[in-house]
Amino acid sequence: MKIYTSRQEVPVSETWNLTDIYKNEEAWTADYRLIAEKIEQLKVFAGTIDDGHSLFRYLKLREDVSYLYSKVYAYAQLQLDIDTRVATSQAFVDQTRQLGQKISSATSFFMPFLLSLSEKILQKYIHEVKELTYFEDDLLEAYRYKEHVLSKEKEEVLSEMGEALSSPAATFGMINNADIQFGEVTDENGQKISLTRGLYAKLIEHEDREKRKEAYKAYYKPYIQLQNTIASTLSSSIKNNVRLSSIRNYPSALEKSLFTDMVPKEVYENLIQSTKKHIEPLHRYTNIRKKRMGLTELCAFDLNVPLVQGMKQVISYEEAYNIMLDSLLPLGEEYVQTLQSFKEKRYIDVRETPGKRSGAYNFGLYGVHPFVLLNHRDDLDSLFTLTHEMGHAMHSYYSSTYQPRIKAGYSIFVAEVASTVNEVLLIRYLLNQTNEERMKTHLLNHFIDQFKGTFFTQVMFAEFEKITHEKAESGEALNASVFNTIYESLYREYNGDSIHFDEEVQYGWARIPHFYRPFYVYKYATGFASAIHIADKLLEGDEEMLRSYLTFLKSGSSDYPLVLLQQAGVDLSKPEPIQTTLTMFGDLVDTFAKMQ
Repeated sequence: MKIYTSRQEVPVSETWNLTDIYKNEEAWTADYRLIAEKIEQLKVFAGTIDDGHSLFRYLKLREDVSYLYSKVYAYAQLQLDIDTRVATSQAFVDQTRQLGQKISSATSFFMPFLLSLSEKILQKYIHEVKELTYFEDDLLEAYRYKEHVLSKEKEEVLSEMGEALSSPAATFGMINNADIQFGEVTDENGQKISLTRGLYAKLIEHEDREKRKEAYKAYYKPYIQLQNTIASTLSSSIKNNVRLSSIRNYPSALEKSLFTDMVPKEVYENLIQSTKKHIEPLHRYTNIRKKRMGLTELCAFDLNVPLVQGMKQVISYEEAYNIMLDSLLPLGEEYVQTLQSFKEKRYIDVRETPGKRSGAYNFGLYGVHPFVLLNHRDDLDSLFTLTHEMGHAMHSYYSSTYQPRIKAGYSIFVAEVASTVNEVLLIRYLLNQTNEERMKTHLLNHFIDQFKGTFFTQVMFAEFEKITHEKAESGEALNASVFNTIYESLYREYNGDSIHFDEEVQYGWARIPHFYRPFYVYKYATGFASAIHIADKLLEGDEEMLRSYLTFLKSGSSDYPLVLLQQAGVDLSKPEPIQTTLTMFGDLVDTFAKMQ
């Protein structure tokens, strides 16, 4: 794998073309200023909406401002993510966030005003002005929030505090992406080189146990050194969420997070309870790993190395893209051809470079196209990451193409379905493409490890969030020591007694950015369970499932997430999808145990 020391070394074809959003910074600045002008126009509507016509003018202006802001924000954020160290990019994002707070403040009057109207009056306005039917569903949905909306004055105060309330997440982001230095590790030639996240991801799978251990210790060292600072940011984030939930009259922070998607808390609780009830196959797999590696002590840095040695593959980005396209043929020719065009049109930023944001994501921008960030490492994991993120990208593309702007943004609850369907199709394809027993064993090992990371680890994270929020709600202290104790206890419970718990294990919470997006991670697990069912039906050649799944991808937010999934044949309000997924994992472990 080539290590890029600067962005200039990366082929242009493997970088974003941000001119698709704005031709230059002058065009960005023009829209920034236009939004500032329109914010003043929005303020005029406070106290002056008195008929259907004025209501429509306000809603139309607000949507126009929202659309412009999404472009301004995307351009600034994507520029920053290319290199988080650049001060001008940091300033652009800060300016954009401040602009967002001004929009929020200027529009904070509306929800209290709307809920002061009777539904009868609102329906009268809609009847008078036919253009209001475009906004009708959203307007009526607002009444579901009636007991959680505050007075106009209080809503304005909360809007003004938005930037301050989001500062814990922003602070952690800067620590995690720009400031943390992992020190040096030893390369194959015995030379000291700087550890990066991309290099760590490779070294933690290295066959040489000492190299894994060295990388593991180096990776966790700065998190341990900064544990109190990071604990402070996480504690503040949790307490902010708890306090806002209380202010808005929700029974708990968890129920506030579930409210928008109309997800009963029983879905969240059933996920955790069912997983823990059926945890034995995971413990059994961990024990199999320990025996096959011939270790007296299985450590956390041993959990990612492939169990079938000598099977690691170098998979170039070009090859990975082609494999992905072939694996997704069950989704139809149109899907595959559209996905092929994303690469040609430079929707993807491929390579890890100094200062680039870690990880991978899809940023769907209505009216433009999806933007996908990768840190591609030319290996099997990168192939899966590519396939995962392009599932998100196609979901964004389809929803934006087939839904009006107001309904194009899909819920995070369903977001992980599209990405995981792609991953399941990929692993099934790879397993079917080889007759070599050792390769099949290697791929099944990889699938089980992916299953563990996408399902079991995310459920563990979800329980960590539930416990820490409940502690905050009961007024208990949250600090590094408390986080360490909770995290280590859960890690032991989920992973079993086969693992030796070294010091670093307890600090796992300190490196998880998703904890600053409360109660998000459980959606990986519910998405995975949904995807297992959908992908298996697609591979059976079920034409009805193909039609309903593509319809699901095109649905945006046209209905509640659970309803959209039910239309695709998955009912997460019942325990069966989770139980079926856990049964499948047990079968995979049984099969793997019999393979050499």
